[in-house]
Amino acid sequence: MPTIIPCRTVAEWTLTSRRQHANPFTDVTVDAIFSSPSGKTYTMPAFYDGHNTWRVRFNPGDPGRWTWRTTSRPADPDLTQHGEFEATATNSRGFLRSTPGQAWGFAYESGEPALIWGDTTYNLFGMAYCGADVASFLRRRITHGFNLLRVRVPVSPFHPPAGYSDWQTRRTWPWGGSETAPRFDLFNLDYFHTVDGVVHQAEALGIGLEMIMEGWGFEFPFNSRQIFVPEWEELWMRYLIARYDAFNSLYLWTPLNEYEYYPNGDWHYKPVADRWAMRIARWIKATAPHGHIVSVHNGPREPAFAQRFAADPEAVDAILFQEWGARDEHNGWLATGIEDQIQRSLSGWWGSAVFAEYGYERNPAFELKLPSHQFCTPDHTRRATWRGLASGLGVIHGFENSWGPWQHLEEDQPGMAYVDQAHRFFTEIVPFHTVRPVADVIAPATWPAGCRPLALASGNRKTIVVYLPVGGAVTVLGAVGDYAARWFDPRSGSLHAAPTDGNTFSAPATGSDGRPDDWVLLLQA
Repeated sequence: MPTIIPCRTVAEWTLTSRRQHANPFTDVTVDAIFSSPSGKTYTMPAFYDGHNTWRVRFNPGDPGRWTWRTTSRPADPDLTQHGEFEATATNSRGFLRSTPGQAWGFAYESGEPALIWGDTTYNLFGMAYCGADVASFLRRRITHGFNLLRVRVPVSPFHPPAGYSDWQTRRTWPWGGSETAPRFDLFNLDYFHTVDGVVHQAEALGIGLEMIMEGWGFEFPFNSRQIFVPEWEELWMRYLIARYDAFNSLYLWTPLNEYEYYPNGDWHYKPVADRWAMRIARWIKATAPHGHIVSVHNGPREPAFAQRFAADPEAVDAILFQEWGARDEHNGWLATGIEDQIQRSLSGWWGSAVFAEYGYERNPAFELKLPSHQFCTPDHTRRATWRGLASGLGVIHGFENSWGPWQHLEEDQPGMAYVDQAHRFFTEIVPFHTVRPVADVIAPATWPAGCRPLALASGNRKTIVVYLPVGGAVTVLGAVGDYAARWFDPRSGSLHAAPTDGNTFSAPATGSDGRPDDWVLLLQA
């Protein structure tokens, strides 16, 4: 049993019973109660890990002397123990927290503001289970500045209309039995040991995970709530919390991907799905003691989320907002509509938010398994990224190389270079937390759809950033005088002097195929 534990380090206790249980996953409930130096208590569920062994994982946050004890139901002396340990101070940045109204809505416990910069790799655990080199992929994602990956625990082999995952060489069913004869009272420990390995790798590398507890609601068993009843759902979620809530790499608990699929797998807005989201968010917070963010990921964009969750404002901490913008042959390159939909959907929202899904960049070398990706080009990647950032939101994109039916983890797609430049701009040139979206620095004008400039500024207006989706000219109010004006090229990352006619600035006239390039105007006092 551990006796000295650095704060914000995952510690593990192992309990072994001499009793034989017909089904240890359901016949025994084990909890550990931890008491902090200040007297605050935390109840952490234990999980069964085979061979008559239960494990408890806990991550102390306060230095000093802690005590712990375990309980079991039914009572088992081998599973009822107690002890103490010393938690030592560290300089860890700690868990990610939701901080609405501060920075862009997220910060670490240390107070360091966090720019959410992510990738959607839903099937990462399944890929690892089938032998992929996930560790190298994680290391490369870190070199691109990513700090969060969207990952689902249950991995299915198919996404409609034709997205068969040919890389699956092993069944990734996480329960007992099978899809045709499920045993929700059993868990596939071989699969979970692989998940453990990926989570430990993320922990060591310092990259966060959004743990999606239930996949898309059109999949079995989440589309069959008469089979996957609340009792099995609670057993499943408790097991996930017991295994992974202690990790620093656990950034977000998301109960269900595109949660409006609840309860029948039918994708449209349903008030009952809101009721479920609030109830399950409250249950997660009551069961998971480390206080991680509980988020929801949307399918339908309206009504606004402030309206949806008005009945319980403290249940859901963050919206992982999905909006792809235009993705047709003629307008996909421009990604129109994103910022307007963000404003409508998040109007009045009191929590945090991330622009968490805006398409999956198409790899033309692959078979077109999902027609909705066809016109998600590198230009769509770049403009959608900037539209989200100009809305004051961190971003989480996705690439076909590492999404869903495809597994090509060794190479990045062209749009990654554009994402890199946006990350460099908001971390090295203009730190993201120093600016916020503003509307009153751009002179009123009539703009074609998707062409309106978007602005951010510091509180004292000494820094102004204007994103021009199609270049052109923009008149900036309040920027006359001692400002250094430069154009940032979101394709190359280069900076150029920006000549001005009073307070009107004209972007360099660049582009191809009749499509003007986008530019970023940077004004600094």
